[in-house]
Amino acid sequence: MNAPALTSPTREAVATARSVVVKIGSAAITDLGEGLDVDRLDRLADALEHRMRSGTDVIIVSSGAIGAGLAPLRLRKRPADLATKQAAASVGQLALAHAWGTSFGRYDRVVGQVLLTAHDISRRSHHANAQRTLDRLRALGAVAVVNENDAVATNEIRFGDNDRLAALVAHLAGAEALILLSDIDGLYDGDPRKATPGHPVRFIPEVAGPADLDGVITGAGGSLGTGGMASKLAAARLAADGGVPVLLAAADDADTALRDASVGTAFAPRAERMSARRFWVRHAAETHGRLILDDGAVAAVARRRSLLSAGVVEVHGAFDAGDVVELVDQRGEVCARGVVGYGTDEVTRMIGLSTADLPADLRGPVVHADDLALL
Repeated sequence: MNAPALTSPTREAVATARSVVVKIGSAAITDLGEGLDVDRLDRLADALEHRMRSGTDVIIVSSGAIGAGLAPLRLRKRPADLATKQAAASVGQLALAHAWGTSFGRYDRVVGQVLLTAHDISRRSHHANAQRTLDRLRALGAVAVVNENDAVATNEIRFGDNDRLAALVAHLAGAEALILLSDIDGLYDGDPRKATPGHPVRFIPEVAGPADLDGVITGAGGSLGTGGMASKLAAARLAADGGVPVLLAAADDADTALRDASVGTAFAPRAERMSARRFWVRHAAETHGRLILDDGAVAAVARRRSLLSAGVVEVHGAFDAGDVVELVDQRGEVCARGVVGYGTDEVTRMIGLSTADLPADLRGPVVHADDLALL
């Protein structure tokens, strides 16, 4: 069901991007019961090397740690319990890093492994540290291979899948494009593996906005990975919302995807790239509380105006100055996120008061306009 060669401004942006994050799914490099498929991994490394030699910086987000650990531990299927998943990941991460290092070693390239948890992205200081590590690896000419740290991540602090991680890394690293490679050659309005003459599925070559996704039904992940088409679609939309063009394609088409992006499904980015700080606030930061706003404040926030104390009706949760909070209308709908300028006790004292009625040390915005991210 391969789509014909396609062209569009989005595909041109992916093909000419000077920095790219490439996410590789578990099914592309592992076999259930057999572990890593080194031949397939080598072919992907060849395609990635070709793109790098054209002058593009490439960061790899590689799934496959748990899948790579199954065979050595004599496990016949992906485990369901967290402890066994973590054990498999701890074994598989070594094998995965070694395989990438050996493969790129054929080109005298050094590989650096970067293991992240959701906590590393949600906390601003950790987020900045990860960004510096990736930037420095690229500056030193090494290939960064990123994976979720499955050996220590718990269900409560997981990204959920490496597709979302790849979208976050793309923005974290300031990449100009994101390429998601999996076992499916693009987005369809149904599962192409279940298509019949009586129930055909439609290939979707371009996604310019929500209207192009009408009627699309997505499924869960396979036996080796957590990310099905639903997670890939969510990740593509997340990255595109941040201003990063996205290509979703089959790993078997990696050569073409990395060369001219003429295969798969292309997701057009928003017209203006979101700042790294605003993207972090909107998509990555952990929230610590809620501020309930009156209608006037909601309207002001919607126009990207600073939130003032007079518009705050209630305070929920415990937070410090510099934490991210949700801004909620009186019907309970979250309208924005923002970095709060004061702690819980201070904001509670400020509720409903005009700036003139506040002591001098509390006269700043509760949330400054520059620290707002609309939802």
